[in-house]
Amino acid sequence: MYGSGFDHPDAAYLIPYPGAGQHALLERLLVVAEKEDVGAVIPCLDSEIENYISIQEELKRVGIDCILPTMASFNARHKAFLPAFCERIGVSVPTTRIATNAAEIDFYAQELGYPVYVKGRLYDAHLVNSPSELVGAYSGIVRVWGWPIIVQEVVVGEEYDITGVGDGKGKILHSCSIRKLLRTSSGKGYGGIVVENPELDEIAAKIISGLKWNGPFEMEFIKSAGRPFALFEINPRFPAWVDFPSQIGANLPALLLERLLKMRVSKLEKCQAGQMFIRHTMDLVGDFSDFVEMATKGERLLNHSS
Repeated sequence: MYGSGFDHPDAAYLIPYPGAGQHALLERLLVVAEKEDVGAVIPCLDSEIENYISIQEELKRVGIDCILPTMASFNARHKAFLPAFCERIGVSVPTTRIATNAAEIDFYAQELGYPVYVKGRLYDAHLVNSPSELVGAYSGIVRVWGWPIIVQEVVVGEEYDITGVGDGKGKILHSCSIRKLLRTSSGKGYGGIVVENPELDEIAAKIISGLKWNGPFEMEFIKSAGRPFALFEINPRFPAWVDFPSQIGANLPALLLERLLKMRVSKLEKCQAGQMFIRHTMDLVGDFSDFVEMATKGERLLNHSS
């Protein structure tokens, strides 16, 4: 809403937090659709995907398209269910336990041996080095995201990311694979380099085939010496670094938009090994009155055609 360049949005609308549920989301989008010619929506947050899947048919009836996985595919890649899915298709994962109460968390942490990761079902992860850190690590997660809690072994090695678009029939339309070079304190990729690894590509293809994934995805792997690539997370959207492949000939969001608009899908360039990126931040300047308008009205029209 603060963009002032040629690519600024024509209008910005607030939508309910995912926790408000699918009905609140649908009602808000129908209000927006009465004011704007909304032909497609691309969700960007893990926590909102389930709501969009639930209302997808209602949105279609008013002319709003989404490209989303089925609910079965979405649930299969959930942190709590991912180990079972990977076992069925023969993909390695870190040893993972699912806890539904405090006693189970303590038991599983002792079983796996410290240090362990304690993760929420949607977001948040903490590295726990001792029993004294355990309660503080999971209590905040439970307060925000609820149960279950994932307790996972720590696998030390190089981290790899793959982002791409699935066709919904078991194929990957296009993808980009990187090895993380820099990470934030929370483990997010802040720099990476394109890699070409047939073994990793084969594993990714097997996962997307098993899920019959439709739409954007990010797969996160770790590779330690003497062990196969281990999948520790599948995110149901593009990662923050998705602009990088667009700058080297593989504009994945544009590919997705072409599918949404029923256009012929462009042939993208292969991401060449050795291309790298470093992320940076940029300040956007705005007026406080613009913020107030957005906060009070829930919308801001920047360059409206009506």
